[in-house]
Amino acid sequence: MNDVARPANTALNDDIGEDVRLKLFETQVVIREAEQRAYDLFLQNLVKGTSHLSLGQEAVAAGFAVAMKPGDLSFCTYRGHAHTLARGVPVEKVLGELMGRDNGLMRGKGGSMHLTSEEHGVMGSYAIIGAHLPIACGAAWRAQYKGQKDVSVCFFGDGTTNIGAFHEALNFAAVWKLPVIFVCENNFYMEYTPIGDVTAVPHPAADRASAYGLERIVIDGNDADAVYREAMKAYDKARAGGGPSLIECLTYRHSGHSRADPAKYRPEGELERWKERDPIKIYRERLKQFGIADAQIEKIVSGVKATVDDATEKCKAAPIPPLDILTTDVYADGGWAWRN
Repeated sequence: MNDVARPANTALNDDIGEDVRLKLFETQVVIREAEQRAYDLFLQNLVKGTSHLSLGQEAVAAGFAVAMKPGDLSFCTYRGHAHTLARGVPVEKVLGELMGRDNGLMRGKGGSMHLTSEEHGVMGSYAIIGAHLPIACGAAWRAQYKGQKDVSVCFFGDGTTNIGAFHEALNFAAVWKLPVIFVCENNFYMEYTPIGDVTAVPHPAADRASAYGLERIVIDGNDADAVYREAMKAYDKARAGGGPSLIECLTYRHSGHSRADPAKYRPEGELERWKERDPIKIYRERLKQFGIADAQIEKIVSGVKATVDDATEKCKAAPIPPLDILTTDVYADGGWAWRN
């Protein structure tokens, strides 16, 4: 937590601008309120199975998404609600999918761990650790080959850095100078095990960057401004043909790995210390530093809460998916029949 690059004189630096800062704040609040509602609905037995929340990690998703251009692509892990919401997918679509309702993003067939919206540039949430890194490389290679300017952004946790696909994807991207950004959301725990207990270097992503000719980048993943600035640099580099970036964002999840995890393995007081650096708390104070009135801030918060409330009621009232879609969309042609 001490080895975090923070922008100097943040209160004096107005390079981001009010409109973008308000968008960064609103995006973080949408993620927080929607995921907290998902947790509440789970306790009411309205969300089936498990799910993996990003409470406490909102600044990473917001910073990268707000800095994106239309057409840029996001590749997420099973902890993908935040990135899906940050790309503009309506709250109703996300909650509906978690609740297995017909109004869900994939009509209730994907569930919490497989959120996908091609329309919004969300190219899937992947349940297999590290599986999406080579896929993101493939999307970036397509852009390079066709001379297109979209950038692929691949989000993953600290545990992924010890998976073979992490190293294979980094090497491939570096060799071909692909327009892809690898973003490690280092929340210090790979499921229940501290990442430091099983990794030879202090920073599991950044300390390996040099092996692939990449810059070592470690940032404060709880400060949306810091994330946004680093994201903009990486996007500009990728679009200019400068190749990939590997960015390690230091952050912390407020809850356990999943709904089944009470997180008893964390040292006493650790969660409380990190909550002092809650990304939304930080950003609310940031807005005040730039002269944004409390009334304007509260208007954003109350508006988001109303949206989440409305989405919740619509999802509760929505029907479950009809049986006739059970075997649709198994293959790319929309059907299920095996062909070879």
